[in-house]
Amino acid sequence: MLIVLQPGSTPADLEAVLARARKLGLTAQPAQAGDRRIVALSGGSTDATAFSDLSCVARVQRVDDAFRLSARDKQPRGTVLDIGGVRLGSGQPLCVIAGPCSLESPEQALGIARTLKQAGVRILRGGLFKPRTSPYSFQGIQEEGLKLLDEIRATVGLKVVTEAVDERTLDLLEPHADMLQIGARNMQNFSLLRRAGKCRLPVLLKRGAGATLDELLTAADYILAGGNTQVALCERGIRTFSSHSRYTLDLAAVPALHELSHLPVVVDPSHGAGVRSRVPAMALAAVAAGADAVMVEVHPEPTVARSDGQQSLYPAQFAELLPRLQAVARAAGREA
Repeated sequence: MLIVLQPGSTPADLEAVLARARKLGLTAQPAQAGDRRIVALSGGSTDATAFSDLSCVARVQRVDDAFRLSARDKQPRGTVLDIGGVRLGSGQPLCVIAGPCSLESPEQALGIARTLKQAGVRILRGGLFKPRTSPYSFQGIQEEGLKLLDEIRATVGLKVVTEAVDERTLDLLEPHADMLQIGARNMQNFSLLRRAGKCRLPVLLKRGAGATLDELLTAADYILAGGNTQVALCERGIRTFSSHSRYTLDLAAVPALHELSHLPVVVDPSHGAGVRSRVPAMALAAVAAGADAVMVEVHPEPTVARSDGQQSLYPAQFAELLPRLQAVARAAGREA
């Protein structure tokens, strides 16, 4: 349980809370969170009303110990990620990440990178290692694409986010990327999460298709506990009874995660919808819901894409969508 003191609370106010905790047989750990004093209580159970008569107490909040590091009260102002100079998070302009599901060839990768850069995108998404449901599906160009990441960063000037599927691929990708993605299938790959905690790059952690928000935040804590504080959470759709889309995009998770956690929230409408025609509407809704970033799949020729072509936008569609995303951000009171 967390006791959050009123702004401007005094040492005497803090001592009153600590004295009450001692009287109740609780262990109290005072800390400073921004401009607020907080006290974390453990060692027993008590009703939140046990502190409600103290005028110095702003609120009492129960916190699941499983995600204590990603909890909002750990950093009330919100974490801001630095992705090679591009900032993503609380109080920052809307960040739009775009690119193909897989980088397939130098021509495809560099061509779409230049197109997206011209449209105003600053971060390219592009997979080299692809965990697929079927062992017979395209698994990505893998190691031979590492030099492509370097070329995109050096010659086109885009930052790159790409997926690590295990510890070995994380080791391979770390020198060549600006952000590493841990996909939905690996959200609870605890050895990979621990390795990501030692990584020097920001991490984009995707929610598993059957995961609760508590489980997502607990997974994030594995990374934070390793010392990597640059983590973003990604809602990409959950599995429900619905059959009209690939997954059900849980946009209620966006404000819920902002209430629960200080970590930035990214929405992937491409995987959530799974159908090209529905991606723009879901992307716009994600921005309206308060997403710090959206990540959209864009391919120069979706009909011949080697993975996820059915949900990838054509470049012209994306060029039409981008200013609309920015307009919604401005209408919601955010910088575009």
